[in-house]
Amino acid sequence: MNLNEENLNRIVSDVLRKVNVVSSEVTPSSGNGAVQSARAAVLRKARELEIVEFPLRQIGPDEILVKVEACGVCGTDIHCYKSDPFGLAPVVLGHEGTGEVIEVGRNIKMDSVGKPVRVGDKIVTSILDTSDSCMIAKYNPLKSNLCDDLKVYGLLPDEPDNHFNGYFAEYLIIRPGSSVFVVNEMSVDLRCLIEPAAVVCHALERAKHCGATLNFRTRIVVQGCGPIGLLMIAVLRTYGINNIIAIDGDPSRLAMAQTLGADELLNYKDYAGIDELAAKVESLTKGLGAHFGFQVTGVPAAFASLFKCIRRGGGICEVGHFVDGGECAINPHKDICRKEITVTGSWVYNSFEYPNAYHFLQRAEGIGLPVASLITHKFPLAQIQDAFEVNLRQEGIKVVVEAR
Repeated sequence: MNLNEENLNRIVSDVLRKVNVVSSEVTPSSGNGAVQSARAAVLRKARELEIVEFPLRQIGPDEILVKVEACGVCGTDIHCYKSDPFGLAPVVLGHEGTGEVIEVGRNIKMDSVGKPVRVGDKIVTSILDTSDSCMIAKYNPLKSNLCDDLKVYGLLPDEPDNHFNGYFAEYLIIRPGSSVFVVNEMSVDLRCLIEPAAVVCHALERAKHCGATLNFRTRIVVQGCGPIGLLMIAVLRTYGINNIIAIDGDPSRLAMAQTLGADELLNYKDYAGIDELAAKVESLTKGLGAHFGFQVTGVPAAFASLFKCIRRGGGICEVGHFVDGGECAINPHKDICRKEITVTGSWVYNSFEYPNAYHFLQRAEGIGLPVASLITHKFPLAQIQDAFEVNLRQEGIKVVVEAR
């Protein structure tokens, strides 16, 4: 063969073409093909969780296979466990999770903020894209969290060919159109708090967007010191709020509230009723009431009582009612109109708020707020029912299930 420049170029082109054909037909793999099946915790019906071994299918070119490390138990998981209010059973729950990338589909190059995604990376994910038919997302993408078809891992119906849709399992298959974030620099405990941190970061934005004045002198009431309420206190302190009043009925949770930044601790059980409690709040706020309140209990009567603690011209953000807890009575004249109070709701979060959430957690630790100490209990996957029961009894604060 005459190896002139033309022939050499042709040979190189043929080789490159063949290499490209082969590479386009192969999904990058970590050698995980030996894993044919894995365990998942299936909610069969109310209060019945079963560990089941399922086949683990091959991922597609736009998917990611994750080996789950751990997942927090959310209040929504507990509501599903108690009564399956969304009618999802059988379902694999778990959306406050994190894990290690085991296999990357050939079309996946970067996460949702442009970081490369590689085997071995630590990731978090929660939300999938909404459908093209959603008018809310179409005309206001910043409100896609309000779509009726919002899809969240751990709240997805079971499928015949894929049972790994929630973090309470040994593996998770991340679908096309999902938000994915590489967070290698964070501990597993902090990573388990990113999803609930996104909830409180979204609530903070909702408060700002409804006209609330939030600065170093703002006096704020946080009503309810469960995991979300405590993270709400931490995000407010990290944001620069110096006057935070925490209200709860559990002394240990109030103590944690102080650790995370609350200045005043009020146990509502120490007061004869809401009028006496509101009078105490007024005494701590120059006789006027708080500028703003975050309601994080999920108890309708608590929401109604919070109005009494807010000054004229103030506001309230409702964060706690992620399921229908019933109705309550307020006085439109005294509670809203005469005070000219602004009331806003906060529903979940948008996927683009995840980076804000993990930067908040890192900053909170940086200023000495021990947010990871919210995790008080850890259980292996085989003991997930015990984990749920501990959470249901409100023992400790944040319960985590580890995939071991």
